[in-house]
Amino acid sequence: MTNLEMYPNGVPFLKMHGLGNDFVIIDARKTESPITSQVAKAIGERHFGVGYDQLVVMTNSQKADVELIFWNSDGSLSDACGNASRCVARLIMDENNLEEITLKTGNGVLLARKGSNGFISVNMGHPQLDWDLIPLKEKVDLLELPIEGRPAAVGMGNPHCVFVVDDVNLVDLVGWGSKIEAHELFPKKTNVEFIQIIDRKNIRQRTFERGAGETLACGSGACAVTVAAHLKGLTERNVNIYLDGGQLSIDWLEDGIWMTGPTSFVFKGILSSEFLESVK
Repeated sequence: MTNLEMYPNGVPFLKMHGLGNDFVIIDARKTESPITSQVAKAIGERHFGVGYDQLVVMTNSQKADVELIFWNSDGSLSDACGNASRCVARLIMDENNLEEITLKTGNGVLLARKGSNGFISVNMGHPQLDWDLIPLKEKVDLLELPIEGRPAAVGMGNPHCVFVVDDVNLVDLVGWGSKIEAHELFPKKTNVEFIQIIDRKNIRQRTFERGAGETLACGSGACAVTVAAHLKGLTERNVNIYLDGGQLSIDWLEDGIWMTGPTSFVFKGILSSEFLESVK
């Protein structure tokens, strides 16, 4: 029996987003995950499937309240997704009437808690600032990569390449982003952020996400941007990030990088047996 055959009535899912960074969330805590690379890619098709920036599978964990597996819309896996982590944290806290929980991800165990105004905060951990952990192909100056535009590289459980520009609205996000995503310096490809410094406490950001393309928001990217901008001497460690989909607050503290912002529940649905049969 395949995993999909364990779901004769279809696969239930939730659709949520954090600032327009949208997710399909599947609860596999009581059964096996139905998701393979092929199925993830089919669900990610916005015209023929559901569409998402990331798909999240929730499973049981011995080390945390829940374990998360992240899939990109191209069918690849990712170790980290900040906004998706905040969305799932809200679900688990609401489900169990808790103010604080832990999430096991490929980037370690993350602490999440409820904040004011219904916002959800998650500690995304410490940034990776060693070239081989990001990873890069070779040792270079992480704040001045040998790439046109002299971007910075930061790891947040996934790789990020951060460009400082005068006006993010003038950037060819898809054209430039897709080129840098596959740059030879990044053996596992990279997320690409373009940022505009407003002042030492405020940054404007646009993101081309590895495996997903242009996104309205990227939580791990906002954390990477905060690190890169501060290490370049451009901002403080506590900043507001203004993305195409809204605002995140990032605070780089001694225990890690805290990201705070809203989450939104959109709808419940069921992936039909007909749909699932078509992608076997």
